[in-house]
Amino acid sequence: MAELVFFTGTMDSGKSTLALQTDYNYAARGRVGLVFTRHDRAGAARISSRLGLETAAREADETTDFGAVVADERRQGRPVDYVVCDEAQFYSPAQVEQLARLVDEVEIDVFAFGITTDFRTRLFPGSARLLELADRTEVLQVPALCWCGRPATHQARTVDGVMVVTGEQVVVGDTAASAAVVAYEVLCRRHHMRGMTAAAARQHAAASDSRLVL
Repeated sequence: MAELVFFTGTMDSGKSTLALQTDYNYAARGRVGLVFTRHDRAGAARISSRLGLETAAREADETTDFGAVVADERRQGRPVDYVVCDEAQFYSPAQVEQLARLVDEVEIDVFAFGITTDFRTRLFPGSARLLELADRTEVLQVPALCWCGRPATHQARTVDGVMVVTGEQVVVGDTAASAAVVAYEVLCRRHHMRGMTAAAARQHAAASDSRLVL
């Protein structure tokens, strides 16, 4: 029977890698699928993994109707056996409901991949609806780690290197250490609540060392 499966984890836990692997495995067995993403770090209409894997995808936006897309494919004689949806946290609740209907009414497997909470520790609307509707929710087993070595559970946003907890929910950035204006970092709950990123911890340690020298 077809299923709606939500694969979730923090950033750096391998969600996009698994999305690409899922598409590869199903296609290798002769099944035909559609691959969607939204706001990928590599740009529009791409799914990219930090391991260096990348493939073309369909860019979903706020106007995308997944049911209509599948119906159009089938009208043109192209079968659709499964749908892979990366960055699913950015989909609207209505779009998640469209995906659920594809499973229930068209018997298409849907595999959604995304994080659950934003930099403020609030649920993304799309992820909340997936948690409510999915047949299964799978937490990825590849652990992402906070700078302290504990398992990372939260995403932090930095602006010019400083952690922030206010602002628009969706601002595209990356986890690479760089001079980027907006960047993201995974933290354990303790250090997210303290606002202590890796850079802040280094600054604190350096200040402590300088006081010891004095």
